[in-house]
Amino acid sequence: MKKKILATLIVIGSFVAGYSINSIAVSNTNPEYRIAVVDIQQIVANSKEITALKLDQQKQMQNMEATIEKARTEISKEKDPAKISQLEEKYRNEINKEKLALDKSYNDKLTAIDSKIKTAVVEKARSMNYNMVLPKNTVLFGGDDITDQVATILK
Repeated sequence: MKKKILATLIVIGSFVAGYSINSIAVSNTNPEYRIAVVDIQQIVANSKEITALKLDQQKQMQNMEATIEKARTEISKEKDPAKISQLEEKYRNEINKEKLALDKSYNDKLTAIDSKIKTAVVEKARSMNYNMVLPKNTVLFGGDDITDQVATILK
């Protein structure tokens, strides 16, 4: 009976000692996990494509405002209520079509720019052997800032 207890204690002691040594060995190793951060807002703010897209959007909005003003003047000159309602319907449809086309074009271009930025971030992170890239505004501490390197790819 004493031999069984002694054998059991030796086996348990061996497991505890092995587990302790393993824990010490694992805790002393540095992980090979590298994290980078990117300031997406800065990249977007400095993007020539975004600036050009905004200017194009403003021009398109001015054209739409001109169409609306033209519709107002044409409708105000008309005296016949039936023709007024026809003109209102005509211009409402025309303006809605312009607005939908403008929104679709803007969203398509914005999606393409977003994709280009994401591709540049992934390309730079992989070339510098980073495992993860996070937005800079969500990280309180740590991570290597690769914003400037990504911005140079996009220029």
